[in-house]
This record gives sequence, C-alpha cells and structure tokens, in this order.
Amino acid sequence: MAQATPDSIPSEAPPAIPAPGALTAVRKAEWRPGEVSDEVPHAEIFARGGEATGTALALAFARDRMRAARPDPVADVPDERMWLWVQDREALRRSGRPYRPGLPRGLRHRLIHVAAASAEDALFALEEGLRCRDLAFVVGEIAGNPRALDFTASRRLSLAAERHGVPFWLVRIDARRDLSSARMRWEAAAAASPPPRWNPQAPGTPTWRAELFRARRHPPGTWTLRDDGVLAAERPAAASSEPLTMVPHGLFGATMSRQDRLARQEGQEARSETG
Repeated sequence: MAQATPDSIPSEAPPAIPAPGALTAVRKAEWRPGEVSDEVPHAEIFARGGEATGTALALAFARDRMRAARPDPVADVPDERMWLWVQDREALRRSGRPYRPGLPRGLRHRLIHVAAASAEDALFALEEGLRCRDLAFVVGEIAGNPRALDFTASRRLSLAAERHGVPFWLVRIDARRDLSSARMRWEAAAAASPPPRWNPQAPGTPTWRAELFRARRHPPGTWTLRDDGVLAAERPAAASSEPLTMVPHGLFGATMSRQDRLARQEGQEARSETG
C-alpha cells in the first residue's frame, strides 16, 4: 500500500479575506429607516410649510426611537419625560401652533411648547433644551434660511445633543439646502396612504416619501415611510425613485418629484379639454 506523501495530499484553499471596508459597505447597503442605532441623532427634515409633514415625520422618528430603547431595569415607572417643541415666529405663521388632541396619545400630556420671537431666540431655546437630560427629545421648527442658522450654530446644536444625549430633530420649513453639521438630512413630502382594510373611506396610515440626501454613516436613498405603530420603510417603485426637487408653488416652494409634476400636468390638460 502506497504511503501518502505531503506532496500528494491535496491542500485546501485558504479562506477568502474580505476586502477592507467590504463588510461595512454591506451593512450600509442593508440599512433602512426604522433601524435605530445607539448614536444620538441630530437630524434635519426639509419640508413644505402648511402641511405639517416635517414635524409629523420628526415625531414618528422620535416615537420609533423611544419604542426601541431598552427599559431601565431599576426604574419603577415607564419613561414619561417631557419633550420640547420650539418654533420661531415665521414657522408658527406657516405651520400653526401644536394641536394637542392631534398629537400621539403618549405625547400629548408631555409637551413643552416654546413660541420664539425670532430664529435667534429659537436657537437659544433649542440649545438650552438639548442641555437638559430630563427631556426625552427636542423638535425645532425654523422657517427659511435665517442668517442666525449658519454652520456654527448647527455645530453647537450637534455638540449639545451628543454631549448630553438628547435626540434632536430640526424641521426646516420652506428652506433651501445649506451647510449644516446635522448627522442625517432628509427631504420629506406627504405621500398617499394605503386604504384602511375595514373602511376605505377612513383616514389612512400617515405616510411620507422621504429622501435621505446626506448622512454620516449611511448611504443616500429614498423610502416610503409609514407610521403604523412601528415605523415601516420600503423602497419606492423604480419609476418614482428619483430625488425630490423643489418647484415653485404659490408663495413658497413645494416638494415634488418629476412623476408628480407630470401627473399634475396631465390632470390640468384633461380638465382643459373637458372644459
């Protein structure tokens, strides 16, 4: 019987070593909204005034983060900390004051609302709120692109949120994209809700079309988001996956995709023909 020699024994190929950054790239590609990380968020949401899209999405992000948070094992009661909502005068004029009965049930009695006279006062109130660890989160609304909201002011807000661990969402109403230190930046618009199963005439689930156009740890993308008890995210159809763009609409800009604009033009042409 022939004895096997080292040269006759087949050698196994060494395991493949992934390229540097490959695993990180895969994780980034698989990320989608609704997957909460340990990072304290400072996000901006650009939205049109008059339809409350930005603040509604900010509250959906905040509630989703609160649901995913690990409960304190030594706490005798659930987390019932207050939350802060700050609006400057122009944001108040375009969006209106908070309507408590319309807020999520678990947040109605915990709201602290500040109506600031100017963008400078709103930024001061936001920074002071972010330094208070007794707040569950902070939401701000600032209209347009005031000079006070420059990169330095944005950086101060980011540092305060990260240093004190208070999540922060800043809603930019009818504003153009400018420099910011926000870790995530969104462009959001209202989207059609799926009809309710038992009553098609009833209001549907809150739904948004949201484009993440800048993020520190995640790739850009566009999703359809729904707040149905849990924040659900799905990719839109390929025909409507283009970025949201600002087009003139009345006094202020409106957030619309090219597909929405074509649908509006077709509807106007149809009405003119029937007329």
